[in-house]
Amino acid sequence: MGGRPGEEIGTTGGGTGGSGGEGRAGLLYGFAAYGMWGLVPLYWPLLKPASAGEILAHRMVWSFVFVGLALLVLRRWGWVKELAASPRKLGLLTVAAAVITVNWGLYIWAVNTGHVVEASLGYFINPLVTIALGVLVLKERLRPAQWTAVGIGFAAVLVLAVAAGRPPWISLTLAFSFAVYGLVKKKVNLGGLESLAAETAVQFLPALAYLVLLGSRGTLAFGTEGAGHMALLASTGIVTAIPLVCFGAAAIRVPLSTLGLLQYLAPTFQFLLGVTYFHEAMPPERWAGFSLVWLALTILTWDALRTARRNRTAVARAAREAADRLAEEGAAAPGPAAGSAAGPASAQEQRA
Repeated sequence: MGGRPGEEIGTTGGGTGGSGGEGRAGLLYGFAAYGMWGLVPLYWPLLKPASAGEILAHRMVWSFVFVGLALLVLRRWGWVKELAASPRKLGLLTVAAAVITVNWGLYIWAVNTGHVVEASLGYFINPLVTIALGVLVLKERLRPAQWTAVGIGFAAVLVLAVAAGRPPWISLTLAFSFAVYGLVKKKVNLGGLESLAAETAVQFLPALAYLVLLGSRGTLAFGTEGAGHMALLASTGIVTAIPLVCFGAAAIRVPLSTLGLLQYLAPTFQFLLGVTYFHEAMPPERWAGFSLVWLALTILTWDALRTARRNRTAVARAAREAADRLAEEGAAAPGPAAGSAAGPASAQEQRA
């Protein structure tokens, strides 16, 4: 996956939801974005015999080319000068590029080595990890339901670790890397395409150098498996950018609480693909661990929706109270007619 902002199920606000047509379009864009992210495990095996490292390098190079062309067509380059004048943002984007490199590379390797289910778990527990980082890094205070969800998620990881005889390090690395990526992206506050362009600009030269190195060693798959395989490798840029564009279109049309629910589509599709298409093993202990994760996410979602509803109710009540106060103050103040009547009367008294 990767390349998209780290959204949090507990976030409220965001898009207004728009009119009926805009809301429906936003939902379609959201389904398209998360659907593509969910089905991407079908794509990476098509790129074999290229190694995970070569696929990752191609993804970086071609994403930079594709996004650069898109921004050139859209003439959206004003942000470059502002970014160049901010060493702090440049540093944060470099961190984001490094973290998403780990995320992308591990995800490609996991899919192509038969760990699709474990990779999907990483994105299921990502919202829980994001909340935990909020407490540890941002010193946020959690509601009781959020603490409960995080505790159940931790218990799920323990169950899966005991069942497998090792921690689910693929899942944990994917979850933590993507949570850190989302945290850094929040601080940078750039648009999706612009941020991806900046990140892949950081990645571009190292990735290109790696491809040249593979070519010098005679281990580069690009160009050795026919034109179709070359086109698939070059399409990694499109596969990276198109879902991001759809996500951006959805984010401005539907509330973030809706996007928070849609985000579970991607790992759900990945999980189903891992079980039904790739035929990965699901012993009872693994089902138990996943069930605990899904229970934690259910509690988290319920708490987020309840909190969002309370916030909307509180805002609506405050708006009504403010309107009532204004109406009362308007009724108590002397109107123009009273003032004009008093004016002539005072003049007559003065003449008398």
